[in-house]
Amino acid sequence: MIIAGEASGDVLAAELVGALRRELAAVESAYSSDLQPLRTGLEPRFFGAGGPCMKDAGVELAFDLTEHSVIGLSGVVKHYFKFRGFFNRLCRLALEREPDVIVCVDFSGFNRRFAHAIKQYARRRHDWFHDWQPRTVQYVSPQVWASRESRAYQIARDYDLLLSIFPFEKDWYAKRVPKLKVEFVGHPTVDRYQRAGGGRRRSEELPAAPLVLLLPGSRPSELKHHLPVMLGALELMRASSPQLRARMVLPNPSLAQRAKSSKMPPDLEIQVGGLSEALEQADIALASTGTVTMECAWFGVPAVTLYKAWWVEYQIARQIVKVKSLTMPNLLANAEVFPEFIQNAATPESLSCAALGLLRDQDHRRRVRMDLARIVASLGGPGAVQRAARAIVRMLDQPA
Repeated sequence: MIIAGEASGDVLAAELVGALRRELAAVESAYSSDLQPLRTGLEPRFFGAGGPCMKDAGVELAFDLTEHSVIGLSGVVKHYFKFRGFFNRLCRLALEREPDVIVCVDFSGFNRRFAHAIKQYARRRHDWFHDWQPRTVQYVSPQVWASRESRAYQIARDYDLLLSIFPFEKDWYAKRVPKLKVEFVGHPTVDRYQRAGGGRRRSEELPAAPLVLLLPGSRPSELKHHLPVMLGALELMRASSPQLRARMVLPNPSLAQRAKSSKMPPDLEIQVGGLSEALEQADIALASTGTVTMECAWFGVPAVTLYKAWWVEYQIARQIVKVKSLTMPNLLANAEVFPEFIQNAATPESLSCAALGLLRDQDHRRRVRMDLARIVASLGGPGAVQRAARAIVRMLDQPA
């Protein structure tokens, strides 16, 4: 059973399904008299909730969970009953089918509660007549090292395996919850864009008409908060450099339709998907803090990052977030590689000033790309998703 609730998790889950098929096919079948043997010559079956990528990978979806992705306290409260319904449906599905493994891909708030509910149920009903002991896996560590550190103990209680994509996370968990099995498998971006030429950038000389990429995020709330600021920054940048070209990349048609309903510059290209191709061509990006900043890092694209939320959510976040930056490349480098602007600091003026500075200062741009190359080198070699699949298969070979 696989659960992914966001566009990025949907892609990662689909890649994992393919890797698990290959790993399980390579394992020699063990035939036994068990009426329901765990390891047979049969094709493994995958079901759960996710998005179109998982569906294309052959996962039987109960529903598309990625269509309902929200962020922040207000989004959760507003859609509480809807998500409660999704939660209950998935719990019933798990109890009906009793999967050997439940893989939770990112989407930590929902998935952490789901894993707890399943483990609690299985522990209460473990006896002679009830021997279902599902293994639970979290693929991509929740950012508990950034806020609410105590949740690490909940993760250790309810997960059998945590698959980490950042190198520092394994040691962080080992110091706090040493009994939790954590494996650093590497970052999936390395595999995903290995053939795309990321990191081998063209000449430092800018073209006559540099391309600015707008990456406002993958959720409607991010689009609502980030798009006006980005469009304002683009207008100021073009007032200073009229030759600039601009393109916005969004993950799905529904977000693109939302964006088009705003007042957009007539020559702003709106593209659905194809992020890697756009990053190959981009000279600079205005991006939300999130997964996409690591993709900018992989392709060596200097970026200016921002994050805005509702006032109440921001005030709560200020009290619990412990890290200095919300931009992952900055955290990995322990320095401000990408200029970052949060909440009230994220203005069109601040973004345009930082972006124009990166475009005009060739030495600064070169230093940024050198930092990005070091960050990418720290993510591990190719094969992250395959290593994740192997870790899950190894877990199945061990006693529950």
